[in-house]
Amino acid sequence: MPPEWAPHERTLMAWPCRRELWGPQLTAAKEQYAGVANAVAAYEPVTMVAADAADAAEARRALTGATDVIELAVDDSWLRDSGPIFTLDDATGKRSAVQFAFNAWGEKFAPYDADATIATRLCAHLGEPVEPCPLVLEGGSIGVDGVGTLVTTEQCLLHASRNPELSRDEIEAELRGRLGVREIVWLGCGLREDRDTDGHVDLIAAFTGPRELLLQSVSEEDPNHDAMAENRARAEAAGLAVTSFPLLPRVVVASIEVVASYLNFYVGADFVVVPTAGVGEDAEALERIATAYPAQEVRGVRGEVIAYGGGGPHCITQQMPEAGSPRDGGIAGAGRLGGLWAA
Repeated sequence: MPPEWAPHERTLMAWPCRRELWGPQLTAAKEQYAGVANAVAAYEPVTMVAADAADAAEARRALTGATDVIELAVDDSWLRDSGPIFTLDDATGKRSAVQFAFNAWGEKFAPYDADATIATRLCAHLGEPVEPCPLVLEGGSIGVDGVGTLVTTEQCLLHASRNPELSRDEIEAELRGRLGVREIVWLGCGLREDRDTDGHVDLIAAFTGPRELLLQSVSEEDPNHDAMAENRARAEAAGLAVTSFPLLPRVVVASIEVVASYLNFYVGADFVVVPTAGVGEDAEALERIATAYPAQEVRGVRGEVIAYGGGGPHCITQQMPEAGSPRDGGIAGAGRLGGLWAA
């Protein structure tokens, strides 16, 4: 699995459709999804999945740039978690996808039968080979650096609602075999406020380069302090170079306090799309992320309503990496040097 900043052929997304989740915020959610899609489309093509003809027409009116809209049945709009996860063959550069089993974050939302097959159906539309995998895994629960390291949390991957019949060693073996990683770095927990995904790592951590991790930190007064401090200790013990990210705003959406993680950003070869919350910390967050990704242009988009739904730009996107020649910059084993990729 190549790193997120390797060149993409396109980005995959899905239009918000689960009314039970969004309630009266559904229109605002669509506006913020469109903001993410339009920001990404300034750099690369976007394919937006719509559940039906009415949603497809609505999405086409809201989207600009290099965006195409396709109609495929979906239950929800978190394609990071239900969509295909792409890998590149290290010997040939050929691209293929894995459809991990999806059970709606431990059967928290129903129905989810359409989302459980969307990866395969979307790959059929795109003409991409896909292999099913029985391991229950959401894309937001993992991050990779492209040179063999994967980061995740025990809270999620070892949760009883995911793969209770598998041991940690068996889960690790499946990840190594399917994604071509060598080392799994187990953090402890995600955010306490992560009510739906049981501690997804993409709300608290992001690789910025080979074995370089940008990691959430908080003040001692924050209820997440002990867990985030333990995560840092674990990452450093694994030999990762850790940069702390101390900003974690809380905003009110629909009378509910929401934690709006800046670290749920989406990275491409030329861009980082970062959620902002309309608060004073936004400017500093963008500056810190720009420092972490000097080769990319950082673009802030409003994301507090997406956070209300449970995520951010990373949760609603899935990268489709460019296929490449053997051992090129998009293949695992390459390294980022001076902000550029070189084999």
